[in-house]
Amino acid sequence: MTAAYDVVVVGSGSAGSTAAIAAARHGASVLLVEKLPFLGGTSTAVLDTFYGFYTPGSEAKKVVGGIADEVVAGLRRLGEVVERPNTYGAGTGVTYLAEHLKVVWEDLVTGSGAKVLLHAFVQDVEVSGGRVTGLVVATKAGLRRIEAKVVVDASGDADVCHFAGFGYELAGELAPAQTLTTTFRMTNVDVARRRQIAKDELHALMREAAESGEYDLPRREGSDHITPIGDMTATVMTRVEHVTRTDDGRIVNATDPEVLTRAEMEGRRQVLEYVRFLKDKVPGYEQAELVAMSTGIGLRETRRVYGDHRVTREEVLSATQFDDQIGLCGAPIEDHHGSTAGDGTGTTWVYLPDGQAVGIPLRSLVVRDSVNTLVAGRCFSATHDAHASIRSMAQCMAMGHAAGVAAALAVEKGGEVRDVAPGLVQDRLRADGAILEL
Repeated sequence: MTAAYDVVVVGSGSAGSTAAIAAARHGASVLLVEKLPFLGGTSTAVLDTFYGFYTPGSEAKKVVGGIADEVVAGLRRLGEVVERPNTYGAGTGVTYLAEHLKVVWEDLVTGSGAKVLLHAFVQDVEVSGGRVTGLVVATKAGLRRIEAKVVVDASGDADVCHFAGFGYELAGELAPAQTLTTTFRMTNVDVARRRQIAKDELHALMREAAESGEYDLPRREGSDHITPIGDMTATVMTRVEHVTRTDDGRIVNATDPEVLTRAEMEGRRQVLEYVRFLKDKVPGYEQAELVAMSTGIGLRETRRVYGDHRVTREEVLSATQFDDQIGLCGAPIEDHHGSTAGDGTGTTWVYLPDGQAVGIPLRSLVVRDSVNTLVAGRCFSATHDAHASIRSMAQCMAMGHAAGVAAALAVEKGGEVRDVAPGLVQDRLRADGAILEL
């Protein structure tokens, strides 16, 4: 069975869903392919907070708009949304109910005219002369072939680029890969009592518990936060390593099914240990109970595609502006990794100049080795450090918005993404309410 569309978007996370909406609204026929039974990726399966909408520091400046604003507005129509400071000073977070967001994504995507295919995995990619001509997708009914004039790889793991043979950096090859996290939520928390202790006191309790030998806590500077449900908190606490070297010298990470399987089970094991710690040691959690774990483990980086431009650490920290920029990021470099000292620390934070933001160039979304493929989201073209800043979900929405617009415009150019003038993409984005400069 073969189906044909102007644009096929693979992966329905913050980047992919936004790309599908944008491409459909700008006139393309669109199919959004997703492996899970719902849309949203990390935004619905793992986390409950959008970061990156605002710069951190002395004044919160809004740096993401457009379709992303519609997502937040849709959440507010369904219930309470909490804006709160990040534990580590990374700016204001927008916390929501993930169950509501599943419906918001569906409404916006289908309302744009894009088609959705859930429970579908890309298994192979047909390429001729750098042009993706077809995708082979596994479904409950068997393999399905899909043709596209333009493809947006928003899979997070760069699955399309991997199967197509396009170049990418495998996390762990050139720099230590960021660790994985299984998040969890607890109810019946006495939030007022929990607020009696600050971040540093919580971390001291973690260290003391781990050093006692009674608790296995790989990370000792994790965080919990309030949610729209009054007695429920959500956490970012567990830490799972995923990069290993095989007997023949190859680096493998969570794109390997066996590595990912072990990581998923280890994450859930750690959740129960952190729950035990919270109930035993942290004020306000005495009567609390575990209510949910994330649907899957949270992946921060696995593959990062080589694009026409790779954003660097230096560009991020100097808040570089680009002629072809399609979005902004003020979030710090947030690098989650295991501590070589074995002390449960390891997360590092490096901040941009106060109130400034780096531009996200359109060239970092153009796949170097292809003529008709764009990337958006955490597999975009950046070095390890730059990626650790720009991977926030609000920036993923900004990238997706731009990729969707560029893809729709490229359809008019026979699928040639480089034939689309960056200025035209920028004009369309501004008309959609996107923010391209401070």
